Amino acid sequence: MSFRPIDFKRFLTSPETAGQMDNAHDLAHIKRVVKNAELILKTEKADTEIVITAAWLHDCLILPKNHPDRKKASILAAVKASRFLKSTSFPDIKIKDVAHAIEAHSYSAGIQAQTKEACIVQDADRLDALGAIGIARCFLIGGSMNRALYNPTDPFCTERDPDDTKWNIDHFYEKLLKLPQTMNTQSAKKEALRRADFMKGYLERLREEIE
Repeated sequence: MSFRPIDFKRFLTSPETAGQMDNAHDLAHIKRVVKNAELILKTEKADTEIVITAAWLHDCLILPKNHPDRKKASILAAVKASRFLKSTSFPDIKIKDVAHAIEAHSYSAGIQAQTKEACIVQDADRLDALGAIGIARCFLIGGSMNRALYNPTDPFCTERDPDDTKWNIDHFYEKLLKLPQTMNTQSAKKEALRRADFMKGYLERLREEIE
């Protein structure tokens, strides 16, 4: 089936939607998540139409990391995506499943994925927080929040709990390096572990340079 990505792109680049995106959750990020989902679908059986549609629309509404309603962002995105899909020829019977996949993709929302499609979209999005692109996105977000690079007395959280509200490197220990264990599918977990190893290598090189 053709998913007519140009339709999604037009919606995502409209002033109403594009104006809510940030540099770490932009159209390029969405395209990578779609690609990740397509790769996972090569080894996982699921409704491709639901998975790819949810992947395209999962970040159609973004709230800043420090926004008081940040944990509700995926729920608000699901509402917005559902409203958009109802204005198209997308099958009504599948909109609920697309909405659930969008709601459950968010790490901060803490919503458990109840369908195979939601599991795949969640994995696809989390893969983009790992590896070389994950490092770049971490620093993009950290810069927008005016976070310092690292804690000068304990850069790698050796003797303290990480606090990623203050230091970028802490985000690796607070969240990013934990992501491989949250993957739902074996293919995503394998790739997540490979990307996490790259990030660990980066941290070791950073340790050499600052210590």
